[in-house]
Amino acid sequence: MANQSSPYPILCASFNQDNSGFAISTKDGFKIIDSNTGRLCYDRAVGAFIIVEMLYSSSLLAIVGAGEQPSLSPRRLCFFNTTTGAPLREMNFLTSILAVRLNRKRLVVVLQEKTYIYDSNSLSMLDTIDTVPNLKASEQGTIIRIHLVSEATKSYSFRRGTCSSTIFSLSFAPSLQLPDILVATSSSGSVHIFSLGFETNQRTKKSGSFLGSILPCSVNDALDPAHHHVLHNAVSAGVRSYAVVRKVDNVADSSSSEIASCRAIISLIAYNGYFQEYAFTLNSQNESTWSLEREFNLVAVISGNAETS
Repeated sequence: MANQSSPYPILCASFNQDNSGFAISTKDGFKIIDSNTGRLCYDRAVGAFIIVEMLYSSSLLAIVGAGEQPSLSPRRLCFFNTTTGAPLREMNFLTSILAVRLNRKRLVVVLQEKTYIYDSNSLSMLDTIDTVPNLKASEQGTIIRIHLVSEATKSYSFRRGTCSSTIFSLSFAPSLQLPDILVATSSSGSVHIFSLGFETNQRTKKSGSFLGSILPCSVNDALDPAHHHVLHNAVSAGVRSYAVVRKVDNVADSSSSEIASCRAIISLIAYNGYFQEYAFTLNSQNESTWSLEREFNLVAVISGNAETS
């Protein structure tokens, strides 16, 4: 649980559903920042929060306190209206809330041993799922397994590394179909990208995916390092971080209509107070490059003195 003795200025961070904005929490309150410009859009100084989740760019936030004040219990989920500056509704649970996810149809609240699923409009409970205690969702953090939800089957396994590490974030690339890229951050300080291929008889035809048209046919070898790309030392080891794939584009060969490479924009928030955005490019030979496109100090945004580089 986050507390005011944390060595880092950011207690939690989350992007909205289309990655156009993100929310961060400090020991003093929470803030909403435009992902494209770095502009501070909203600021509320009401104490420390461990969860701040946005619903696209609407005025609705789902927030959970850090427990440093009686009114900010980590067992209470509050729906907050940024326009009126007032809470809309509260939901109380028996144990601390570990995670909240929401969209226009569903609200998911994760506790240590139970997950609740609600209708987002009526907040009526649709289902509960019993889970086992696992504060990390992994003991070693060396293998990442991807499951196909519709069939409840394991589709891919990727090796992040050989040394134990805590996984901080996992995020799929936005896609109208099924995602081809998974980005992960961990306590090692590296950013990992895994490229997912599709079998013709599984998710979709190979030619219909972003990477399927440029990668070799044998792309679903479970632990093939050729489909794992790493940016080392993106943040200091041990510093919590959160990354998302904001955009993925195919780049066509200028001499033909064939796709020559895939370009993804990766946004990263480090809890020591930095926002970074990288361009990741993968060509048809499975060669990858990273380039830092922009960076700014979130502590400066918090104080109103931000400069984007």
